[in-house]
Amino acid sequence: MTTPPSLPGWRHTYSGKVRELYEPDRDAPGAAAGDVVLVVASDRVSAFDHVLSTPIPDKGAVLTAMSLWWFERIGASGSGLPHHVVSTDVPAAVAGRAMVCRRLDMLPVECVVRGYLTGSGLSDYRDTGAVCGVPLPDGLQDGDRLDEPIFTPATKAAHGQHDENVSYEQAADRLGHAVAGRLRDEALQVYAMAERTARERGVLLADTKLEFGTDPVSGELTLGDEVLTPDSSRFWPAEGWVPGRSQPSFDKQVVRDWLTSAASGGWDRASDVPPPPLPAEVVERTRDRYLEAYRRLTGTSWG
Repeated sequence: MTTPPSLPGWRHTYSGKVRELYEPDRDAPGAAAGDVVLVVASDRVSAFDHVLSTPIPDKGAVLTAMSLWWFERIGASGSGLPHHVVSTDVPAAVAGRAMVCRRLDMLPVECVVRGYLTGSGLSDYRDTGAVCGVPLPDGLQDGDRLDEPIFTPATKAAHGQHDENVSYEQAADRLGHAVAGRLRDEALQVYAMAERTARERGVLLADTKLEFGTDPVSGELTLGDEVLTPDSSRFWPAEGWVPGRSQPSFDKQVVRDWLTSAASGGWDRASDVPPPPLPAEVVERTRDRYLEAYRRLTGTSWG
């Protein structure tokens, strides 16, 4: 992992799989005012809980631009749900890939909404006939659209470990029933707006992960992190949707497929050996997937 850049007025505090977090350096000239953080999206890509050594060019900027595009639409939707973005006035070294955001007390539950059956939800369904305790009809296939979107929370895992899907009741036990109910309602409302918006543009939003926090001063529930990007959501081209098989997608599935194929040199995802570097062709195809998602959703070509 590369060393985070030194940014005037900011002090680096945390490196995640993809993002770097900075706090205002109060002793430095030009430090940001207020209780804020600087969130910088890198070009790193992760798969199977590993951060790969090969970056995907423009990925961080695309994630940031897509999040800002969706935050603007959520703000204009009339839902009254606030989000954490304060400004895009950031140091020149990270322009286009960073946001100044309100510091939040993040809630320890990820809010996953599923409109289609796939991924870990499909595995849960095949084992139990339900997803996170939500019973579903018999006979559903990979990629089937659900009659109604379902709220399927997960608890946040430590860095390098898997998040754990839990039932709504387990989330409510952890958060309190009032907070859990509010999260469910807000997450379902955001998904409904985003699913409709994406479908109008020929894109299916299969599922998405949202994260919420509370404002430490007002206590107001606030949407945080990134939102509705290919790293936190499954976007499928509507014209390629065929239930009963894996769907083509606008995300890093190209990377996952290569890593689990013989072409990767026999890398064993269950081992302690880090993944091999990505070949140029896989990098370019992955980048193209992210750029195509941006183009389809926003109606704007990249660059």
